[in-house]
Amino acid sequence: MRLILLCILALSPFSAYADKVVPRFVVSSPDIAPGQVIPQEFVYNSFGCTGNNESPALNWKHPPKGTQAFAVTVHDPDAPTGGAGFWHWVVINLPSTLTGLARGDGALNSTHLPPGAVQIRNDFGQASWDGPCPPVGDKPHHYNFTVYALKKMLMVPADATASYVGFMINSNALASAKFTAMYGRK
Repeated sequence: MRLILLCILALSPFSAYADKVVPRFVVSSPDIAPGQVIPQEFVYNSFGCTGNNESPALNWKHPPKGTQAFAVTVHDPDAPTGGAGFWHWVVINLPSTLTGLARGDGALNSTHLPPGAVQIRNDFGQASWDGPCPPVGDKPHHYNFTVYALKKMLMVPADATASYVGFMINSNALASAKFTAMYGRK
């Protein structure tokens, strides 16, 4: 009986797909390890924080077929903002041929981003990376680094908020890849 079942499965039209495993879309950083504390060089440099406020390098691979652009977001869901969290970095319209961003690419008025890429104003009010700086005494906050594979480039108003752009990203996402790191101040 087993032999018959195995023969039927081997001859079925689904057997051709068994060895075609699609690699998962993933994001990583050589600068920040998932689940670990964000190093000081990426921490904000104001409001009592004394980091270098440099954006970390990010790398991604295996986006889904049909990807026309990428978006990158860094969000702190633990920020005491009444439930909205805090946007630290939003970049849209990164070309589909891109496989990462270099350390420092998120600087204000960056000339290192690819043509057409747009940094959206974060919750510090800057179109740039601005690192973690949670309130003193809070438990360490979680920072979600997410790369989205998009089905098209996004057309958003120049003064769009990060939350509005986040909605547009999610409405046009084919897939997302994420890791979370932490930071807190005593």
